Amino acid sequence: MTLSSMVVSRDWQEVSVLECILGGLHMDVTVENEPQRALTKLSRSKVDALIVDRDLNGSSQLLRELQTPAMQTRTVPLVIMGGSHHPATLIATGALFAFEKPISVEQAVRTLSAARNMIVDGRLRYHRAGLEVPVSLRWKGQKPKDAELVNLSQGGMQLRTDTSLEVARNLQISFALPGARSGLKAHAEIVWQDQRGNVGVRFVKVAQPQQRTLQLWLAQQFLAN
Repeated sequence: MTLSSMVVSRDWQEVSVLECILGGLHMDVTVENEPQRALTKLSRSKVDALIVDRDLNGSSQLLRELQTPAMQTRTVPLVIMGGSHHPATLIATGALFAFEKPISVEQAVRTLSAARNMIVDGRLRYHRAGLEVPVSLRWKGQKPKDAELVNLSQGGMQLRTDTSLEVARNLQISFALPGARSGLKAHAEIVWQDQRGNVGVRFVKVAQPQQRTLQLWLAQQFLAN
């Protein structure tokens, strides 16, 4: 999996170091030396990480523009280099990470690795893996019903079934993940269903070991893409 990043700086010595580090973290790099041009690009497409040189003329305006509601969803996380790293300054810019100039390779690797991990964790939280395996549905006091898994995430799944299902909170789900050593079970609730047999399910409780199995399996599918 390759992520995207943008470096806004004219300090080519620092940029070359960042390009090497980001490349090693499997992140594509776009370099912009004009903050306004960077803002224009960011308004049209999202990048996974933005690194802004605070010593660049126009960078303060760029950071202010990034705090507007229209732009706040365009880049995560934000890293700044140079300038003041006082906590109040970081909060004002919206930056989550910072490092000093001249760049310490060790510090930059540590900071950018943390930023990358945050990006991946955020994506995994909402990532849905397409999967066609049978699922068994059980309600207390009722016969089990069969369904087919359509997609799966950390928080729930979409199913397909031939019959209408009772909307209840005491639903128990069991299914097998390809390659997993044991089946997974979860307490769940139905949050939506349509007339075509599609059903949305939210996990209410998953045992910790099985939750970890699910997270690792989803991470493997995500990183393999």
